[in-house]
Amino acid sequence: MEIVIITGMSGAGKSTAMDCLEDRGYYCVDNMPPALISSFIGLARMQNGKIKKAAFVVDIRGGEFFDELNSALEDLRTDDISAKIIYLEATDEALVRRFNETRRIHPMTHESPDQEDFQRERERLSSIREKADFIIDTSNMKTAKLKNEIADIFDGENKEEVFVMNISSFGFKNGVPLNADMIFDVRFIPNPYYVPSLKRSTGNSRKVKEYVMKHHEAEVFLKNVDKLVNNTIPGFMREGKYHLNLAFGCTGGQHRSVALANEFSALMQRQGKQVTLEHRDVKKR
Repeated sequence: MEIVIITGMSGAGKSTAMDCLEDRGYYCVDNMPPALISSFIGLARMQNGKIKKAAFVVDIRGGEFFDELNSALEDLRTDDISAKIIYLEATDEALVRRFNETRRIHPMTHESPDQEDFQRERERLSSIREKADFIIDTSNMKTAKLKNEIADIFDGENKEEVFVMNISSFGFKNGVPLNADMIFDVRFIPNPYYVPSLKRSTGNSRKVKEYVMKHHEAEVFLKNVDKLVNNTIPGFMREGKYHLNLAFGCTGGQHRSVALANEFSALMQRQGKQVTLEHRDVKKR
């Protein structure tokens, strides 16, 4: 029997993932108490093979029941069952925005959430995240994109085609991204901010890009990052991780980091990799 556990942060898109799997013929159960998973499997086996694959959404809405998920997963993986764990996450900023838009309350506090609530939730989910077969950052994803990501997990024969690289730029003065796997400090490159004609532009402009990339150290830096990342990806995939967050940071997050994130994103796309791109601080002044 094939089992998929969907878990992760509140507001990260678990309901959308469940809908996608339901469309693919999975018997889906939302907010499943972990202790009942083995009972469900037993019942399913009594149906003469009518239920061959099932997906369960398990998250902190289960309260104390959620803490039993680790032991439930151990039981699954010692049985004759194919089990996958899909963990969905997003940045605090994205989650706060989603909760504000939908006016939903957080399941841990039963109030409108703030970043501290999401930090506590991340801590509680950390042990499950480490066990996940697939980690998907939905911060910049629309519903259709997330469904495509889920479909790729189950359809992709070439695992490299499933691997997703989330590239972002940011400004150190606004804080580092909490979900970054690798952070690259590009403040060693001369700053276009101090060039009067470039000060009001961003790294998205051609002139700023040309200014940044004309420096030899920028070219060498990108080549080294390219080599590092490509040497790292196979190791991530061996560990069942098909998702990598890369963050390029400069002082304000508007010039150097934006230009270099754009350049690296384009380089990865030319290599045939799946890439998402976000400039967190580009509009901040």
